[in-house]
Amino acid sequence: MKKSLIVFALAAALAVPGFAQTAEEHVRMGDEAYAQFDDQKALEHYQEALKLAPDHYEALWKASRAMVDIADVIPASDKDIKDRQMKLYTEATAVARKAVAANPNDTWGYFQLAAANGKRLLLLGKKQQIEASKAVRADIDKAIELDPTNHLAWHALGRWHRRMDEIGGAKRLFGSILYGSIPKGSFAESETSLRKAIELHPEYVNHYLELGRTLVALKKYDEAAEAFQTCIDLPKTTSKDDVLKAEAQAELDKLKSKKK
Repeated sequence: MKKSLIVFALAAALAVPGFAQTAEEHVRMGDEAYAQFDDQKALEHYQEALKLAPDHYEALWKASRAMVDIADVIPASDKDIKDRQMKLYTEATAVARKAVAANPNDTWGYFQLAAANGKRLLLLGKKQQIEASKAVRADIDKAIELDPTNHLAWHALGRWHRRMDEIGGAKRLFGSILYGSIPKGSFAESETSLRKAIELHPEYVNHYLELGRTLVALKKYDEAAEAFQTCIDLPKTTSKDDVLKAEAQAELDKLKSKKK
């Protein structure tokens, strides 16, 4: 009897630190799954961590990241693609807001909020996109302010500038009449921001795809082709890279057809 009580007491003592470590362990296992390009498994671990520690900052922003990455690669042939993406992007935005609330002094919560909300808005109408574009920009700026070396925040800023500049000229005047003031973007600033992202993280495939698209908008076709080719040639480092490389190849093929 005494031996059983000792064993029970020992097990109870060992269980206390075990429970304290459980959320951290799930985050670690999520990170391992993410590094192996298994976003769904990563998400499951981050969600398990949040069941145990609902305000766990790292689990929050990484869960949001996984949701966005999963939504980004839903096949275009999926008949429910927009509904599935909207559900994931909306949930990812809500989770990222919780991350910012949990830790308002770190770059990744703000970046992830801008990324998730930006993707969500692309599925809505122009009016909603324009109304929320200032909030998305504010989150990007805050992410950069907190960490000027956050390459993904610079990437997001480059995409923001290109999208805003695409609503240029007559479209901007007409859009202002319909929707109110439209934030002004710049293809030149888009190029600068994306080149900054590349300077900070030259191995990241998506930087080159988006730089190539901005260079096409600037009619710098030779430089654009070079950027698309670099995107194709770089080693894969994220779960989305195969999709991004295919998009870069399609963009490059379009450029080649223009030169014929």
